[in-house]
Amino acid sequence: MQSTRPRGRSWVSRLDRYLLGHVSSLPGGNHDAFFRRLSASANQGKLWIGTAAVLALFPGKTRRAAVHGLIAQGVASAVTNVVFKTLLPRTRPLPEHLPVFRFVHPQPTSSSMPSGHSASAVAFAVGAGLVRPALGIALAPAALGVAYSRVHTGAHWPSDVLFGSALGAGAALVTRHWWPVRPPIPQTTRAWTSAPALPGGEGLSIVVNTLGGSFKEETASALQEVFPKSHINIVQPDEDLVQRINATADHPGTLALGVWGGDGTVGAAAAVAVERSIPLLVLPGGTLNHFARDAGTGSLKEAVAAAGKGEAALADVGLVTAERGLAGNPEISQLIMLNTSSVGIYPNLVRRREHLQPALGKPLAGVVAMFRTFAAGTPTTLSVDGVPHKVWIAYLGRGRFYPRDHAPLIRPVMDDGVLDVRLITADESFARLRLLWSVLTGTVASSRITHLREATEVRIDAGGAPMALAVDGEALAGVRKVAYEVRPKALTYYSPRP
Repeated sequence: MQSTRPRGRSWVSRLDRYLLGHVSSLPGGNHDAFFRRLSASANQGKLWIGTAAVLALFPGKTRRAAVHGLIAQGVASAVTNVVFKTLLPRTRPLPEHLPVFRFVHPQPTSSSMPSGHSASAVAFAVGAGLVRPALGIALAPAALGVAYSRVHTGAHWPSDVLFGSALGAGAALVTRHWWPVRPPIPQTTRAWTSAPALPGGEGLSIVVNTLGGSFKEETASALQEVFPKSHINIVQPDEDLVQRINATADHPGTLALGVWGGDGTVGAAAAVAVERSIPLLVLPGGTLNHFARDAGTGSLKEAVAAAGKGEAALADVGLVTAERGLAGNPEISQLIMLNTSSVGIYPNLVRRREHLQPALGKPLAGVVAMFRTFAAGTPTTLSVDGVPHKVWIAYLGRGRFYPRDHAPLIRPVMDDGVLDVRLITADESFARLRLLWSVLTGTVASSRITHLREATEVRIDAGGAPMALAVDGEALAGVRKVAYEVRPKALTYYSPRP
């Protein structure tokens, strides 16, 4: 007569008893106490939560690896304990299968299949390793040790541990689907061109904004020392900045325009340089030195070297056309955009981040600033290229910025011919919770609330209501419509060759 006993389960059970018999035959020793303690340390995920807390002290990839490990562990634990332990009830090993002195006490009463400890351990190690492989390798012995300890202490059968470990690895890989690896930052490239060499600053006229960037009393004398033959124009707080920049560019014998100041000052100088077809030397005078850093003149030494040798490249610029005032009698303003522009609450976020950064560091300051800003802010209703959205942030960068999330920092290519368009919307249900969760987990770039694309032209319409617009850090109030376009290779800027 044919047996109705499930052959798969019988085969697994026989293999489990065979393997457990080998574990039972191991001599006793200090390793028994070690595996009991290791197993106990992983109860309720305490070992991995503590490990993540230590890793979180180190910014960058290590911190993101810790967060991803915890998320993968949470998913694995939920799937294992809520789903599979209910679907696969199984009795745990009995004292007859192992020496009594090895048994974990008290023995768990839930289903033996699968092992939750193993699932959590493997999920944390694999999840962290997907972000930082070296860290995953370092965590692997601890994860494997926890998994084995569940067999050594009689808490699980070997197949429970194998199935739990597979669930843990699967959870880490599944979470990676919505936690994608950040795309690699491309190599820095330049569209090299010729520009006048300015030894000692000869032929260079520099405008210095006393209200912009990191100006100090000794700034002018320091510039005069490194550019002794240059003409330096100091703009006082009560003077018209654009007028003084034009006067500086019109100084007799000017071959190139230099600028010291913040992003707004640099943008105004770039507009003048483009209009006159003269090269621009951006000096590291801004608080964050966005363009100077991307141009390779993030230090005064680099700027002096590039200007002295006449090393230069071409950059695209953005042309921003803003419509303000009454609908029947609009006021049109045109601005040159070198770096970024935004609509919505992004300026508030940046101000909060910069305020918190000295105490918390940039990554953590960005997270805290996002929470504070979006907890108190409200979305703006906009039409972007004819598509209506409720928008937290509409961000446009002149060129592709990296990383591809809410905090772009680096622009390795200055002439790629595109606008980097990033919308964080409130169109979806539970938009605020989605946003705060994506910020906490570092998944803004892959969240459904984030829309990333590239364009050469963008139109934003507030539907008659005024909106707050910022261009290279300078705010324009009462804007109703704004249009962006790219002017390819319109600016010549000094940049040191490698």
